[in-house]
Amino acid sequence: MIDPRFQNRERQPGLDLLRALAIIVVVIYHAALFGFKLPGRVDRFGWIGVDLFFVLSGYLIGGQLLAPLAREKSIKLGSFFARRVLRIMPAYFVILVVYFLLPSWREYPDMAQPLWKFLLSVQNIALHGGTAFSHAWSLAVEDQFYLCLPFILLFVNRWPRAAIIIPCLIVFGGIALRTFLAWKNPAIDGGVSFRAFQAWIYYPSWTRLDPLVFGVVLAAIEKFRPHWWKRLMDFAIWLWLPALVLISYGLYLGEGDNLTVAACAWQFPLIALGMAALLICANSPRLPFRRIAIPGAAFIASIAYSAYLIQKLVIHAVEQFCSSHNIQPTSALALVGVELCVYSAATLLFLLVERPFLQLRRCVAPRK
Repeated sequence: MIDPRFQNRERQPGLDLLRALAIIVVVIYHAALFGFKLPGRVDRFGWIGVDLFFVLSGYLIGGQLLAPLAREKSIKLGSFFARRVLRIMPAYFVILVVYFLLPSWREYPDMAQPLWKFLLSVQNIALHGGTAFSHAWSLAVEDQFYLCLPFILLFVNRWPRAAIIIPCLIVFGGIALRTFLAWKNPAIDGGVSFRAFQAWIYYPSWTRLDPLVFGVVLAAIEKFRPHWWKRLMDFAIWLWLPALVLISYGLYLGEGDNLTVAACAWQFPLIALGMAALLICANSPRLPFRRIAIPGAAFIASIAYSAYLIQKLVIHAVEQFCSSHNIQPTSALALVGVELCVYSAATLLFLLVERPFLQLRRCVAPRK
């Protein structure tokens, strides 16, 4: 019998629901930037979907790497990197080709960074908004995470005490670094410079590691401390409300006309901690999310990566269509239309590019 801690969790309903929610709110957020705004501007909070993606990545990728270590086996680095490359690079390169060879399709005239930065996955360094394919910053963060995490875990496996030291250094070091960067970049009219916040705090990997770390920590507890994990699962029924409070308070810190040093320092870890608590809730058998599959959630979750890649190209195309046909972007027709177009295009990208390489991955780098 297979230990349930090491079973494939890709199609777990609770995780599918979180992944689907993450891409939905991110698409709503980016659509609002191009005029497709929701009543009350609730769309302005949609950026937190990326933090939810980070927590999920930390948990799932951390779990894959920690599973053999928990069985006292070694991490197969070649297989891991091959699986990651076949999972993320084909669709990414297709969209990258579109951005560089078809400039008229871009959502903004100027590219976020030169091509070499996108090829090396460092396009999130010294980045600012209002440029084409800028949303690829989060893909750079994840790629750098995939590259570094196996070696960190191998080091921790040799020196177990580092399992506590390294996460604490990353989280508290991140708080200190964001505080320093915010303090060093004041705005003329008070608060923190938003452009500096984007370039040095929001986009760079060194200030956005909190959700990834929390996800890996949860995976480590599940693999190495199953009794602690069971207690978390049993306690999950009491976690969903504190999770929402943490996320709400984190968002509240960033509200207002001026960006504050406190918001820069604490907003990301508070939201990440809330997202990690939601992940516990999604895994718990005491709550319905793990047992009941929400219709459509698994499908949206499966095309989430393609949707993330292609979303701004599609949103821009729909914006141009609405403009040429005198359709108000805030009308119900436009709001529904832009969402349907994004997921339709994502489905095509998934079927034509992602899925064939996922099938190839099962042959050349099967998961053990």
